[in-house]
Amino acid sequence: MSRKRHHPNTHSAALSVINAPTNAQPSPVTSTEEFTFGDPVPVLDRREFLDYLECVPSGKWYEPPVSLSGLALTFRAAVHHSSPIYVKRNILLKCFKPNRLLSKAAFSAFALDFLVFGNAYLQRKRAMSGRALALEHVLAKYVRRGRDLKTYWWSQNFKEEFELTDTFHLREPDINQEVYGVPEYLSALNSIWLNESDTLFRRKYYQNGSHAGFILYMTDAAQNQEDVDKMREALRQSKGPGNFRNLFMYAPNGKKDGNQLSPVSEVAAKDDLSSIKSTTRDDQLAAHRVPPQILGVMPNTTGGFGDVEKAAKVFNMNEIEPLMERFKEVNDWAGETVIDFNPYALAATDPVQPPRP
Repeated sequence: MSRKRHHPNTHSAALSVINAPTNAQPSPVTSTEEFTFGDPVPVLDRREFLDYLECVPSGKWYEPPVSLSGLALTFRAAVHHSSPIYVKRNILLKCFKPNRLLSKAAFSAFALDFLVFGNAYLQRKRAMSGRALALEHVLAKYVRRGRDLKTYWWSQNFKEEFELTDTFHLREPDINQEVYGVPEYLSALNSIWLNESDTLFRRKYYQNGSHAGFILYMTDAAQNQEDVDKMREALRQSKGPGNFRNLFMYAPNGKKDGNQLSPVSEVAAKDDLSSIKSTTRDDQLAAHRVPPQILGVMPNTTGGFGDVEKAAKVFNMNEIEPLMERFKEVNDWAGETVIDFNPYALAATDPVQPPRP
């Protein structure tokens, strides 16, 4: 999974003074140039990367169908992508019952790996007598599944590798292969990256100062050059470093409306950056299925999003409880109850919601 981003070639802005010649002639047009943007490409054309990227055998193990390093970088690319994942993890951690085999810290890391990568691993440590001592979390980013689909390998780089013993693998099923799991939010990856690019573009726009506040266009001849220099210096002193800069143009012997003030900063609104942020945010929330009021998203209408408590209870019933059942698969592998949860409640004074049969 690779990403290519293109950022505008911007330069640091400075106060510019342009002395336009009085007898400037337009340069003759020598040739014309035509170009096209190519034919429209269907959404489903060359986009099914999971259908083409199979789990390639690599020595002792299979490589994941999706870059785990890419998913790790994407995790913090957009706030509305990482925040829903943390919300689910925090609710699960709140309801989790720690025990002698699995601590809260180990379960928290185990749950986060599953939500981010679609894969999570626990390794059982035993005493000399064979008694289980603890279940330790293993970073899913560096775990690879063996060619026999029974062994697991740890490989943080190409120089170090060792086999993992007595390992449990929880994976999110994929429709294209059965070696690794894939996260549920794959369909929202393009929206996540577009949201990140939009944020970086706006940050660069304000940080590098390559935008102008306005252009003061002057064509009337001044009494002397000293007046022009004073006006230029006044514009220079009007703004501090890093703020909106201004341009000053002096063209003597001009025509009517010799002094014109042309705002330039409004051009940024045409990029529709806010609309891109809103659209990609909605895509991410739809992929994670977390109510916006739980994430602290401000509503765009006066009606709001509705009762947050009702939304939280529906969210718990439709999303959190199924996740709890997935994590309880560890119990079948361990042969005892390792993962169990308390019933979900919004506050200590709220009546406890009994678990559904």
